[in-house]
Order: sequence, then structure tokens, then C-alpha cells
Amino acid sequence: MKDTLTNNSFKDHYCETYPSPLFSHRSYFLVLFIVALLSPPLVLAISPFDDHNDKNSKAFSRPSLSTSDPKNPLQASSPSSSVSDRNHTRIMQMDSNPQTSSEELDKVCIIGSGNWGSAISVLVGRNCQRYDHFETNVNMWVYEEQIPMPDGSTQKLTEVINEQHENVKYLPGVTLPTNIHAVPDLADACRGATLLIFVLPHQFLPKLLPTIRESAHPNCRGVSLIKGLDFDKDTKLPVLISQSIAQAMGPEFQCGVLMGANVATEVASGQMCESTLASNFGPPADELTRLVFDSPTFRVQHVSDVAGAEVCGALKNVIALDTKL
Repeated sequence: MKDTLTNNSFKDHYCETYPSPLFSHRSYFLVLFIVALLSPPLVLAISPFDDHNDKNSKAFSRPSLSTSDPKNPLQASSPSSSVSDRNHTRIMQMDSNPQTSSEELDKVCIIGSGNWGSAISVLVGRNCQRYDHFETNVNMWVYEEQIPMPDGSTQKLTEVINEQHENVKYLPGVTLPTNIHAVPDLADACRGATLLIFVLPHQFLPKLLPTIRESAHPNCRGVSLIKGLDFDKDTKLPVLISQSIAQAMGPEFQCGVLMGANVATEVASGQMCESTLASNFGPPADELTRLVFDSPTFRVQHVSDVAGAEVCGALKNVIALDTKL
């Protein structure tokens, strides 16, 4: 996929670390202002004038990783739980809607195959092999381009990925799971998908979303890994990208976000990282979605504040730039 179409400049070219607390007052109040617009309750959690008493600390604390039933994949997330136990555990049957049930297997599609998209495919591919409530094969939409080969010839990027199991242009040196299948046709990639993972620059979404909507499962859900904010042309106010996706996909579509201070190469190579999934799909879809990304070296916590998580994910990069990280 082309550089401009796959690599999010925020994600791939700026430092992906937690920001220094010594950033300027100007940036701090910019953060508070934008967060207040999109997620007012979150201001209480980050305000410097709050005493952070026990009540606030409990209200915004992360859920515990401890579980009462280590054999249940909806509860177990500890690395000590055996893989065999998880592989043979089914989630309770509920109805035919894949957002609230595992009556039919979740079919995952990754939309984007740049540096970050290829890195997240390593985790998604392994987890879809690991858990029996996901279809094993994962389609990854790839914007087709010709790759120069050592012998002087050229080969399609999708063919290289499917044959060598490596994105030699955007994530060289990292082996992708064999169940990741690169697909150049967007409609074919998303056909029947129940979980869409958006990981590409947001400016390309308007042209792609109509095709995605027609091809994906009518009850599908989505997770955006896109960092940034859009702006309404009329009001000039910030707009969440997850909301833009949901509006384009239809009234029943819900879109969560996965946000964290992560570097693609570190995630793909198995270095210890963490991230936050924010969604309101309901049980068991929230936990099913978390399991798609979670691994012993990439710990994922779930929260319900989609707006707060998405804004903090975007503003993290603004703070990093201001502090010259």
C-alpha cells in the first residue's frame, strides 16, 4: 500500500511514548478544552485542581486483570491460563447478532496494511488462531502496488505478503501469521466481516466506507486504531473519527477505539506494551473484541468512554510534539 495511504504520520513518524509531565501550560489547557468538548466527564479525572480523592480514583480506575474463572475466555486474560483451555471453550449462545453472540464465528477484517496495520495483524492473526470463537483466516485489505524484487523484476505486494508472510515494504523483518491473507479488492476483503479494524489515515475513509458498508455483515461492529480528530466544515468543531465511521456505516453500527502509546515495531516484535480498548458493544462483544488484540506482551484493558480514549490518543501526539519528544 502506498505510503500516503497506509502510514499514519502521527503514529509512524512521531515518538510513541508517554508524554512528559513538563509540557507547557498552553498545551495542557488545549488538552482540557478539547476533552471538555467531546468528553466532559473525563475532565474531572485529569484536572490539576482536583484532589483525586478516593471516589474519583475508583471511578476512573482500570478494571482488574484478575478473573474468577480462568477457563472462560470471556473472563480469563492472565498468561497463566492454559492455551488449550481457552481454545476449547465456547461462549454462551445468545442470538444471531454477532455483536451480542457467538452463535456464528466472528469474522475479522483489517482495513489497512501499513506499518501499524501490519503490526496489529500479528496479534490479530495469532488470536484468531488461538480462540475458537473467531474464524481462523483474517483478511487484510492491501492497496496494491508493485514491489521491486532482488532479481530486478517486480511483484504485487499482496502476492509477496501471501507467499512470504512479510510486508517487505512497511514492516520488513517481521513474520506475519500464515492466516493473514492480503486482499487487494476492498469489497472482497470485507465481505461478511463482523468485526472491522480500521487502521489507515482518516482522510481516505469517505471514499472507502460505502464499499465497506455494502460488503460487511449487516450487524458488524468496528474498532478504529486511527489517531487524530476531524473537523466539521460548517461548525469548525472537532469530530471524533469513530463517530464519522459510525455515521457512514449506518444507524445500527457501533465503533470503538484502540488507543495507546505504542510503536508498531515494538508491538510486532513482542516487546511489552499496553493499550486501551474503548467500546460499548455490550456483553459478550466487548470482551470478544478485547481478546482479538490482547496478548501476554500487549495488555489491553477495556473502558466504556470511547470519546475520552480517542481524544487522549490524538492529543498524546500533540503533547509529544510540544515537548519535542
